[in-house]
Amino acid sequence: MNRKIVEQVTLLASVIKWASYASIVGVLVGGGTTAFLKALSWTSAQYGKVPDYYLLLPVTLVASLLLVRTFAPDAAGHGTEKVIEAVHQRMGRIPLAVVPVKLAATVITLAGGGSAGKEGPCAQIGAGLASGFASLLRLNDVDRRKLVICGISAGFATVFGTPIAGALFGVEVLVLGQMLYDVLFPSFVAGIVGFHVAGMLGVSYPHPAAKIIPAVSGWTFTEMILLGIWCGIAALIFIEIMQLGHRLFARLSWHPVVKAVFGGALLVLIGRFISQRYLGLGLDSIDAALNGQVLPFGATFMKMIATSITLGCGGSGGVVTPIFFIGTAAGNLFASLFHEPLVATFSAIGMVALLAGAANTPIAASVMAMELFGAGIAPHAAVACMVSFLIVGYRSIYPSQILGIQKSTSLKVETGRPLGQFNPEKLQDLSISFPTFVVKGARVLGKGRKIRR
Repeated sequence: MNRKIVEQVTLLASVIKWASYASIVGVLVGGGTTAFLKALSWTSAQYGKVPDYYLLLPVTLVASLLLVRTFAPDAAGHGTEKVIEAVHQRMGRIPLAVVPVKLAATVITLAGGGSAGKEGPCAQIGAGLASGFASLLRLNDVDRRKLVICGISAGFATVFGTPIAGALFGVEVLVLGQMLYDVLFPSFVAGIVGFHVAGMLGVSYPHPAAKIIPAVSGWTFTEMILLGIWCGIAALIFIEIMQLGHRLFARLSWHPVVKAVFGGALLVLIGRFISQRYLGLGLDSIDAALNGQVLPFGATFMKMIATSITLGCGGSGGVVTPIFFIGTAAGNLFASLFHEPLVATFSAIGMVALLAGAANTPIAASVMAMELFGAGIAPHAAVACMVSFLIVGYRSIYPSQILGIQKSTSLKVETGRPLGQFNPEKLQDLSISFPTFVVKGARVLGKGRKIRR
């Protein structure tokens, strides 16, 4: 009996401890995210008063680059990748200087017209504040790591207004195929508290409802599988284009400032001769697609290019908002090509399905669909998200993500290593099992057969 009492008391104490820690992290991240979003809104409004403000992109990208290189090199890149790396390699230790530098550099990049997202900075801000709080309390490395993961979750929850999906994203994105259940409770607490704190501080979250959700039938189920394949391929292309952009800029033997000027000039050309819709966050195009408007045919590809240039040449920002744009455009294009009347619905599902594939987070993406568009979209979004997740294979927009499972028993790979180290040409075994069907009159006989190559 005494053991049972000790067990229950210990678990109760653990719940109280992590509820308290996570609540404080939620408050800190809610305040930090609010400061970032309001600074971005104000700065964007000032830039918007300048005609053709995007012509200043070479200058704004240089300013962002110099700010990061001078004061906090760890703030480089798209934020979430650096945080994942810190969790896996440094037990969540993140310099506190990253927080203000990442905030300022991203505001400069996005307000000036750079194509990036706002979630990476919020994840890095959240993780940095949580790491600083852990240092203040002198927590051990294990508890510090858990708090930093709570900071990631709270950052995602507060920036998009999706507390449950944000919390799930923080614990799902670290390891492909595995959920960190020991951090799930404090992540939920941090995400929910951060969301409410941001709301009380004046942050609003417009959650559009998908226009008409079709009833689940054999045909709609098939369509969702096809849409998942479509978005998985688009996610794979985006990952490859992002890596190509970083490689090409890395090969240039120029000074980093010259690279930033060159990248800014390329973005200016896109804005001047193609469309300004591919610069900045692109929220107007996302809203238009979610309201049933048809986007330009090349919108998916052009946003990939603009984002690759922005982050490859030294700009600061995240990748999830561009993923939302690309996914929305991919779903929109799918509906247009197949003459599907529910353009808004396919755009909404494409938005979350591409996130599921690019980030390997099908559960968080499925829940996000429900939080953004209502529970009625759940069966459709879940199927598309899972298919997209499988189609991408062992790739990720976050190379530091650890491979935790094999997506197919026919593709044997070594787990426990970062996806950035995965080489598709060195698969240990490639075997495909498929049925052979023999039709005799009304009878269909199936027999499994294995082929090796």
